Amino acid sequence: MTTTNTDRQLVLTRVIDATPEKIFRCWTTPELLQKWFAPKPWTTPVAELDVRAGGASNIVMRSPEGADYPAPGIYLEVVPNRKLVFTDAFSAGWIPAGEPFMTAEITLEPTADGKTVYTATARHWTSEACERHIKMGFHEGWGQCTTQLEELAKSI
Repeated sequence: MTTTNTDRQLVLTRVIDATPEKIFRCWTTPELLQKWFAPKPWTTPVAELDVRAGGASNIVMRSPEGADYPAPGIYLEVVPNRKLVFTDAFSAGWIPAGEPFMTAEITLEPTADGKTVYTATARHWTSEACERHIKMGFHEGWGQCTTQLEELAKSI
């Protein structure tokens, strides 16, 4: 796994032992996303996904203590089996968010041996938001979730 940072962008890249199609399915099927999206022991009790450009998502992560952390957003770009771009700057109906935090881009590049170069990029509105994401555990949390994603994608 490689990670790179700039003042407003965080990037995680890893080769995953699963096809882009399986990984995309894990990102776009609510029942599958709920199995890997939050770093264990956190859970994802809610995953409502309208996976199309302009479609809304509503994902809720739950801490081990039972606190819920909603993450509503909008898909900006959807390229089946290759790319997802989404943001928390808007919620359903293009209603502006109170304080946008980031736009995420997930890219899936197939390899000749049936694996995938998986790149997750988080672009933040400010350098302060980026720094806050680092302190929240971006590298550890997104890294653990990527491992969980790989395990699930390999099993379907």
